[in-house]
Amino acid sequence: MTVTLEVSGGVGTIRLDRPPMNALDVATQDRLRELADEASRRDDVRAVVLYGGEKVFAAGADIKEMQAMDHAAMVLRSKALQDSFTAVARIPKPVVAAVTGYALGGGCELALCADFRIAGDNAKLGQPEILLGLIPGAGGTQRLARLVGPAKAKDLIFTGRHVKAEEALRMGLVDRVVPAAEVYEQAHAWAAGLAKGPALALRAAKEAVDAGLETDIDTGLTIERTWFAGLFATEDRERGMRSFVEEGPGKAKFL
Repeated sequence: MTVTLEVSGGVGTIRLDRPPMNALDVATQDRLRELADEASRRDDVRAVVLYGGEKVFAAGADIKEMQAMDHAAMVLRSKALQDSFTAVARIPKPVVAAVTGYALGGGCELALCADFRIAGDNAKLGQPEILLGLIPGAGGTQRLARLVGPAKAKDLIFTGRHVKAEEALRMGLVDRVVPAAEVYEQAHAWAAGLAKGPALALRAAKEAVDAGLETDIDTGLTIERTWFAGLFATEDRERGMRSFVEEGPGKAKFL
């Protein structure tokens, strides 16, 4: 399998495993969507890590496979390509990308689907599609601009240049830089901490932020208050408030 899902301690690791560079061919894209849907459904998965291994996250699409496609073929394929990445972005649980080595093109776009990105000090990220006479096609023009702002996104997309981990951190493309050997460990620890939290509240928080970014402020506030009020019907809310009153803040244990 080119993508696998392993679950431990409430954390599901979706791992790309297509040596040597984890090129995202059609089969890998489809498998990624299947496992994102599985992680979304499974109750024993409360947070997710996206990981490509110790040496590389994903160096992009399979260019040889794409070269063989004509316009008609890509018209049919492009929606499925985007859907596979959107399935990852819509996992209703915290998702962290553990980025080592190259995260280029589709690899960068996959990292953009996470809620948080931890990069190794050896990481290089970018959207080099322009060098092929193309633009990003798996969400890069949309998610990158929303994350780092349009000017920085256009810099990366127009030039196709790669940025090293520290520059990626400065521009907000990644959230933390650590030694490459510690990337997965730290990503898993981040996810494991959140896996102990209130699952419904975390889901509500993610949806409120993500959906709110796609609309106007008044609609976003409506989304927020609907989720906020709805959580008062949950056992987690009752457990969290009772613990706060009886034991003090930060001591609640959620199922």
